[in-house]
Amino acid sequence: MTQHTNHMETMPVRSLLLRMSWPMMLSMLVQALYNLVDSMFVAQLSGEGFEALALAYPIQTLMIALCAGTAVGINAMISRRLGEKRVEDAVQVALNGYAVCAVISVLFFLFGLTASGPFIRLFSSQPNVVAYGTQYVTIVTVCAFTVSFQICSERVLQASGNSLGPMISQATGAVLNIILDPLFIFGIGPFPRLEVAGAAIATVLSQFAGMLLVFFLVWRNPNLKLHFKGFRPSLTVIRDIYTIGVPAIMVQLLGTLMTLGLNKVMAFFTTNGVFILGAYFKLQSFAFMPIYGLNNGLVPVVSYNYGAKRPDRVTQAIRFALVIAVSVMAVGAALFLLVPGLLLSFFQANPAQMADGIPALRMIGPSFLFAGACIIFSAAFQSVGAPRTSLLISLLRQVALLLPAALLLGWLAPGFLWLAFPVAEILSCTLAVLCYRRVYQTKIAFSY
Repeated sequence: MTQHTNHMETMPVRSLLLRMSWPMMLSMLVQALYNLVDSMFVAQLSGEGFEALALAYPIQTLMIALCAGTAVGINAMISRRLGEKRVEDAVQVALNGYAVCAVISVLFFLFGLTASGPFIRLFSSQPNVVAYGTQYVTIVTVCAFTVSFQICSERVLQASGNSLGPMISQATGAVLNIILDPLFIFGIGPFPRLEVAGAAIATVLSQFAGMLLVFFLVWRNPNLKLHFKGFRPSLTVIRDIYTIGVPAIMVQLLGTLMTLGLNKVMAFFTTNGVFILGAYFKLQSFAFMPIYGLNNGLVPVVSYNYGAKRPDRVTQAIRFALVIAVSVMAVGAALFLLVPGLLLSFFQANPAQMADGIPALRMIGPSFLFAGACIIFSAAFQSVGAPRTSLLISLLRQVALLLPAALLLGWLAPGFLWLAFPVAEILSCTLAVLCYRRVYQTKIAFSY
């Protein structure tokens, strides 16, 4: 029995979840920092540059959705196979995961070469915004292999018990990005002044460095020895990955749909909506990214113990994750309520943007508490084989409730449009609690 198996079966659940989660929470917090720094540097160039990044954001979330959603399936299947003591099957899951990531990278490469400009022109006719946005989207999508293989490798490491490696990989890329951003954007020293394109190049180079590092850690991983001897892509294994991965992808794709929909809604009711949304998505990542890191630790813990028929450890992990998530989100909510003006000033907001943005952030802030609980429940549903329930909750909170609520509030009282966020989160969280009770009764309690 490997050391990984001993930890997953015998370590106290709270200690295990913290051990698996804190490196990812920390690294994703660092990622949120470099996303903020990236936008702050571009905002210093011009408002058009910042708007271009806001319009490019949905493509970045789409890319992350496909890669991270696939990785959720890889992570859960490897953990489950290890819990069932099927080590060779876990190896095949990892290798098939890499094959799928190669296909995803090719698809984004083709998109970057052919569709970057037309996509940006769907949302803006300003020449500078279109030029900046096209440059940024083209660079990050053509080089999508960096983020695709980095995410896949991090989940392979984590599922086999190495939670420190993914943190080192992401933190390395994030710190490097913070260093390279001003050099390439403003042309400091021997570096050329590339402006918005420089931000994209800094991001890609940083992801490439993180990818190389995590590749090295995967191939030296003693808990899951990968080998290509006799390997053939398996439709059965890929199907198993996407049985879990497709709902996870759809959950994250909803974020892209939400952003696109809200950009259109805001254009109807407010002149500063795109700016406020762009600032909001950068700021909220400081609260949401650590929760997604917590999810990354929760999925293998729950999946392993569900496969090992330990429902007591499954429920302990979910409950403790809920406590952590709500606590972290409470800090984010407090910042949005208490210092919204300071937060908006990071993006060079003008007086009109401040006047609209301060009340907007205050209205959004309370939604964080309920969003944190929903995210944890969604991860729990994925881990115990109820991915459709996870998809339903995310569909409601990000699209089916949020967008109609925004349209209705914008039509009735444009000044209160941003209350759509807490309305959608409260209703979704209520349903998530009810669904969890049913999943517990039908799956977790009977997993002996």
